[in-house]
Amino acid sequence: MNTPAGSVPKRVGFYAGTFDPVTVGHLDVIERASRLVDRLVIGVAHNPGKNPLMPLDERIACVEEALPAIRQNTGGDIVVVPFDSLLVKAVRDNGATLIFRGLRVLSDFDYEIQMSGVNRKLDAGIESVFLMASERTQFISSRLVKEIASYGGDISEFVTPGTQARLLARLADRKNVSV
Repeated sequence: MNTPAGSVPKRVGFYAGTFDPVTVGHLDVIERASRLVDRLVIGVAHNPGKNPLMPLDERIACVEEALPAIRQNTGGDIVVVPFDSLLVKAVRDNGATLIFRGLRVLSDFDYEIQMSGVNRKLDAGIESVFLMASERTQFISSRLVKEIASYGGDISEFVTPGTQARLLARLADRKNVSV
């Protein structure tokens, strides 16, 4: 990064995910990561291989809806971008040098340590930073939230109201199509 003489270079972090849907666990990592960098880029992955329930624009909207409260709490510079590339390319393209990853359980660690090694091979200038999920969010996953919602369970403690409304609408659309 080019910085004017005498100024401190910005630390830019990148937190990537499919966010289908974005959960309070994701938002907890976003808030905590934003306190560690000058700018946090939230990369919402296109990732059709995961067969997301919500389209990319809705997933981006869900993340963006939650950011005003986080920005107010942290004063953080947080932006949301879509990406459809290798993670290290998206990180580089956004001027970041840190990849933030949230860890909930031991199986997350096994996967994330592999990804960290591969990302380091692809670009040795990018570091991975792991944030442990807080006790109140470590059991939450997007997959479980979708499953609970699909059976009519209450997901209001796991997602924001806007995300809940969008997710329930998508599930209703899917039911109407399959009938």
